[in-house]
Amino acid sequence: MSTVSTLTINPSIDISTAVGEVAPDRKLRCERPRLDPGGGGINVARVIHRLGGACLAFHAAGGHTGRLLCDLLEAEGVVHRPIEIEGNTREDVTVTDRARGHQYRFVMPGPRLAEGEWRRCLEVVLNATPSPDYIVASGSLPEGVPSDFYARLAREARTRRFRLVLDTSGEALRAAAAERVYLVKPNRREVEQLLGRPLSDESELRQALRQFVHDGHAEAVVVSLGAEGALLVTSATAERLPAPKVPVESRIGAGDSMVAGIVLALARGNSLRQAVLLGLAAGSATVMTPGTELCRTADVARLQGALSGGHVPAGPDGDDGCLPTLGP
Repeated sequence: MSTVSTLTINPSIDISTAVGEVAPDRKLRCERPRLDPGGGGINVARVIHRLGGACLAFHAAGGHTGRLLCDLLEAEGVVHRPIEIEGNTREDVTVTDRARGHQYRFVMPGPRLAEGEWRRCLEVVLNATPSPDYIVASGSLPEGVPSDFYARLAREARTRRFRLVLDTSGEALRAAAAERVYLVKPNRREVEQLLGRPLSDESELRQALRQFVHDGHAEAVVVSLGAEGALLVTSATAERLPAPKVPVESRIGAGDSMVAGIVLALARGNSLRQAVLLGLAAGSATVMTPGTELCRTADVARLQGALSGGHVPAGPDGDDGCLPTLGP
């Protein structure tokens, strides 16, 4: 099996709770909070671990919240290597309004990193022994980190023959794509930001991403389309794969879980198409869990089996959930 590492330069402590009803100008009595280690690459590593894969999670960590982050990862058995920074690791808060079923997400900016700190993050990951076959770089860049941070990683990964899987957005994604990466996983809005123009329908989306791949920005693009599944585009194919209909509790972490399933399957030697199916199963299983909780292994296995067999299990309304798989 190929080796996998993740890099999270702006991790978080994810705090999730719920109240009866969100209302202004009064005390809101919250339910007992749940604390999870968070941030894109950390969530990827957590899902890979719980699905039976091996992964080393590199992440920045600072202050008392950085120590808590390490404690939470160790409690889950996730193999990780913290890279010390001076500022405190950020905290994010999610509050569910029970009365309306709405979810409010408060995302903090994170600490400012000095140049020596963000350079150290790159050096530690790139010089790790043994060298990984796949590096997953995921999440936002904190203050002080240049927008070409992931581009620098992409440049070195290409030289050292790592496969870089990137899940970010905005200028950080554009800069990295200019250096060529192995795989990117944007959503549709992020694709439009990346290409600098709106895309009216799926046909236009396919055509634009085929050109993106043809121009050498990535070997593969997987666009997450929510309930409509995912669009896989390579030099050889453009195919939409279905997502199962599942009861939705929370969408937090679904994209990270999808990346985890994709990379785990690739590390096990599966095809890209098979990898996206596992990614869809992991992402869909995560939306079935409340708050910041990630996917349950049994749900992933059930959904993966159903997707691989060509039949998506019934949704809560009794619909069998079957969606067409469109060819190139």
